Amino acid sequence: MANTLTNLIPTIQAGLDKVARELTGFIPAVSFFPGAEGVAKDQTIRWPIAPVQTAADITPAATGPAIGDQTVGSDTMTISKVRSTKFSWNGDEQVSLQDQYGRILADQFAQAMRTLVNEVETDLAALYVGASRAYGTAGTTPFASTLGDPAQVRKILADNGAPTSDMQMVINTSAGAALRTLAQLTKANEAGGDELLRRGVLLDIHGFAIRESAQVQSHTKGTGASYTSNTAGYAVGATSITLITGTGTVLAGDVVTFAGDTNKYIIKTGVAAAGTIVLAAPGLKVALAASAVAMTIGGTSTENMAFDRSAIQLATRTPLMPEGGDSAADVTTVTDPQSGLSFQIALYKQYRTVTYEVGLAWGVKASQPANIAILLG
Repeated sequence: MANTLTNLIPTIQAGLDKVARELTGFIPAVSFFPGAEGVAKDQTIRWPIAPVQTAADITPAATGPAIGDQTVGSDTMTISKVRSTKFSWNGDEQVSLQDQYGRILADQFAQAMRTLVNEVETDLAALYVGASRAYGTAGTTPFASTLGDPAQVRKILADNGAPTSDMQMVINTSAGAALRTLAQLTKANEAGGDELLRRGVLLDIHGFAIRESAQVQSHTKGTGASYTSNTAGYAVGATSITLITGTGTVLAGDVVTFAGDTNKYIIKTGVAAAGTIVLAAPGLKVALAASAVAMTIGGTSTENMAFDRSAIQLATRTPLMPEGGDSAADVTTVTDPQSGLSFQIALYKQYRTVTYEVGLAWGVKASQPANIAILLG
């Protein structure tokens, strides 16, 4: 076998076919950020955000309306990771394996791409800390007996003003198993088809495209207890809440409730002692009274995620080569047709040894917390 990547394309593709069938629910569910190809690692990517506007009465006058100046906001993200996997062969190793070499090489490419895909998937799953609110019971797998769970999560997103045209829900395999055993989905006459019963295909439910991921995260709650708000009082929409009495940690990603309010809020910024916590946007849905209101931290949970596609950004590109190239003897790009990730494959020839490198660069961002919710498990 000649040591050029052109001749290895069928072998690389064989490995890719295996990776494409892994449980990668987040990657196909999020928005791919355009134009990341020329962005350096840690360089800021910035995009505009139009400000919220207010309405006013129209009053006839001799002149036109005043100039409507606005301050246009922005958000940022970066390509934060440039990663690769590598493996090498020498001539004696190739000859000794004879007809097994091609199969092993294909498996090595598969493992290399699987490793990188799982890292991207894990980074996306970790964005649960950027969600707005949660529904469900910590420690209890959703879909145990009803399809009501996604309906309640949809209500959270709808109440927050999230778009409903491209909603995604990514669940772990335990929730997926529970969903597949619901009688109303396994009976073809009730489900409208036999895709779930015969092939295990998760159906769209309440407007959500349901996907599974092996990387859905678990959150261990903070140790905080007996915290109360101060007596300032907080209006609907408030995000910064000052806590007074209480001890222990309140962590980013903790789910908290306040006495008299059934909403489950996600902590954006926590505390290690009495101080000011920050709730994720859009903040309080029920005003806090001007008195000490008890706050309760929910239990350790699995963070199944529901979101509008545009609420989570994934920027990817192949690793950048210096102008004129480096010592690689050959470089090619292979794109996964299911996830859309493009991997750079580089071949480096050394003294009686060849090394293959599979590389990918990426960054992730929860850009719209109000359009992300958690289904607890």
